[in-house]
Amino acid sequence: MKWTDTLDVAIALSEKYPEVDPMKVNFVDLMRWVTQLPEFDDDPKHCGEKILEAIQAAWIEEAD
Repeated sequence: MKWTDTLDVAIALSEKYPEVDPMKVNFVDLMRWVTQLPEFDDDPKHCGEKILEAIQAAWIEEAD
């Protein structure tokens, strides 16, 4: 899974952290959680604010 797989990342996060409100997650924690996913295999340096926003938006959508 790569940074650009925003929906897959969001689904994995919603399964791993079902009790977390994605609207309240800061980008530092979000980035750390994504890089700690077992399926994640990308360079942490390739992440930016826009990617984190897209992942968070997909996670919010998935939570609804």
